Amino acid sequence: MGRWLFNIYRLGLKELRSLKTDPVLLLLIVYMFSFAIYAVATGAKVEVVNASVAYVDLDQSDLSGRIVDAILPPEFEDPQRISAAEVDRVMDDGEYVFVLSFPPNFEADVIAERVPELQLNVDATAMVQAGNGSVFLQQIIADEITKFESQDDTSSTLPIDLIVSAQFNPNMKSTWFSSVMQIINNVTILAVMLTGAALIREREHGTIEHLLVMPVSPSEIMLAKIWANGLAIIIAAILSLWLVIQGFLSVPIAGSIMLFIAGTVLYLLSVAGLGILLATFTTSMPQFGLLVMPVLVIMNLLSGSTTPMESIPEWLQTMMQASPSTHFVSFSQAILYRGAGMETVWPDMVVMAGLSAVFFAISLMRFRQTMASGQ
Repeated sequence: MGRWLFNIYRLGLKELRSLKTDPVLLLLIVYMFSFAIYAVATGAKVEVVNASVAYVDLDQSDLSGRIVDAILPPEFEDPQRISAAEVDRVMDDGEYVFVLSFPPNFEADVIAERVPELQLNVDATAMVQAGNGSVFLQQIIADEITKFESQDDTSSTLPIDLIVSAQFNPNMKSTWFSSVMQIINNVTILAVMLTGAALIREREHGTIEHLLVMPVSPSEIMLAKIWANGLAIIIAAILSLWLVIQGFLSVPIAGSIMLFIAGTVLYLLSVAGLGILLATFTTSMPQFGLLVMPVLVIMNLLSGSTTPMESIPEWLQTMMQASPSTHFVSFSQAILYRGAGMETVWPDMVVMAGLSAVFFAISLMRFRQTMASGQ
């Protein structure tokens, strides 16, 4: 056992030295856990921000003016007035996401309780802004009409006193969600890519033949690649949590980082093994990249990191339980967002440990076949 552990340790040091001399991979790690996270968190927002609005006012009344004046930044740009003849053209050209049309006698019909029709045209190709923005505009219109009818500008009357308490993300900022999820996704991406690239690099440099004649076992080689590349990923993830997430983006981390690291170690055993497994089916980096891309896309998109698992068809939810990324996302969200402890996340850790054992065994069997054939 001592000799086995020593071989794993020494081979791992070799992997770290090899990684140190590869500026492309080092730059990739730095980029994935710094600028890539910051850019996505600050640039790809799901909130309604600066949505373009135009309006057609055939009524030109006090009520229509009040509604237009209530459409304010930062959710919306200043509404632009257009003619009725321009509606089709501006919607076809994509100049505005929303076009609001006030019919003639709109205010008079409201006062007379004749239920006038107010048309809101929405460019639904801008899906997030279209869905959330239309809800905001409907609320603005309803509030202004209620205030107009009651002649009370202070508040709109409701039969209940609704108190909203947003847990874990009180300002409902997408930055808080997307930044942390980028770290979780990047752990998966780099674990697969680095371990697979390490095996491909052995072949391209001709050092795989050296390993074949050395008194080391395939399990020692695999574990060395996993712990060396996994260590680089964990260090990068910790620094990213401290410097990028908590530092530059000011996103609070609710739970224990040490518990997150423990779960990440379990997870890396499976996804790093998956990287080696995929590498055994390829002979070059381009082939490996083409094989890895669809696997990573499916793992990330269907793991619950982009959309809730409840939004996925039930049969697909069941299939994705076999993916360690699904349980890692659930585990990470519970700790980093909600401050969960071991008593909450231990089921996910047990499943990740089991899946890691399965993935490692399959990868080791395939790797032994590859080593035996000398490929």
